[in-house]
Amino acid sequence: MITINKLQKFFGEKRAVDIDSYTINRGEMIGLVGNNGAGKTTLFRLMLDLLRADQGEVTINDIEVSKSEDWKTITGAFIDEGFLIDYLTPEEYFYFIGKMYGLRKEEVDGRLASFERFMNGEVIGQKKFIRNFSAGNKQKIGIISAMLHKPQLLILDEPFNFLDPSSQSIIRNLLKKYNEDTNATVLISSHNLNHTVDVCSRIALLEHGIIIRDIANENNSAEKELEIYFNVEVTDEETLKEF
Repeated sequence: MITINKLQKFFGEKRAVDIDSYTINRGEMIGLVGNNGAGKTTLFRLMLDLLRADQGEVTINDIEVSKSEDWKTITGAFIDEGFLIDYLTPEEYFYFIGKMYGLRKEEVDGRLASFERFMNGEVIGQKKFIRNFSAGNKQKIGIISAMLHKPQLLILDEPFNFLDPSSQSIIRNLLKKYNEDTNATVLISSHNLNHTVDVCSRIALLEHGIIIRDIANENNSAEKELEIYFNVEVTDEETLKEF
């Protein structure tokens, strides 16, 4: 589904991404974890051709993303609220997204029904522009818009951010069910290790733009390894502060 080959991105002298080779198979749910500045969002932006790589390439279904836009029809993504058109209402935005993918208004309404519990009566029918919604509801609008056309590849950057605990639980279950029902490939990045481990069957651990561990996660088996790793990082930082 996705192949990364000799991919590099620098910002000045800072290495943001440096991945020699990595493959994601159709139907996998991959969790991208790492400390701030590890390169998670930069990697997603390279995958989506929102940044130009300094070297190497990303292919989706054998299509090199920087040389063709054919992969976009099978891909849905939400990175941040910059993806939204904030002078539209949520309804207008959903219909606009649906039209891009050839969906009739009635089809969009039908698909939105499956997100009714996630929206919790706070998104549709509010008679206000997206820019006037809370950060949590903007997050919901972005996630729903990425999933609306039922993409074969779904990429979400920090999908649990800004959401209350109930909404986090709902989207976690929605993502798992979506993967099971459609065999779509799902990539998420998150600082929330518990949700990531619960949702994803494979975890990629990034540091300084490099995938330093590729962890199979069966029955949440990756949780202990990740907790040990990040606890070591915290301990080291606390030790340094004492000097």
